[in-house]
Amino acid sequence: MDEQTEIELQAAAFRRLQQHLMQDRTDVQNIDLMNLAGFCRNCLSRWYQEAANEKGIEMDKMQAREIFYGMTMDEWKANFQTEASAQSQDAFKTAFAENVGKNG
Repeated sequence: MDEQTEIELQAAAFRRLQQHLMQDRTDVQNIDLMNLAGFCRNCLSRWYQEAANEKGIEMDKMQAREIFYGMTMDEWKANFQTEASAQSQDAFKTAFAENVGKNG
């Protein structure tokens, strides 16, 4: 497989993951993703921001989130975010420290 085809397939897989998380499974909460998988929608938007910044494109965290989510964080939270249990919040502290805290 040539490099351009590989890049296109990776981009297609990313777009499908984004669609899955943003349209198909809006019921899955970021905190649960982080607790189970070590990443969430915010991580994906941060990785997008980092890639943009590496290419010399200025983009802050909120701009990247709005691009990834297709709406502002306030809109996402109002439409899809639910209250997390105390147990989920405690687990998140560990998951965040292990997966994000050391990287960003």
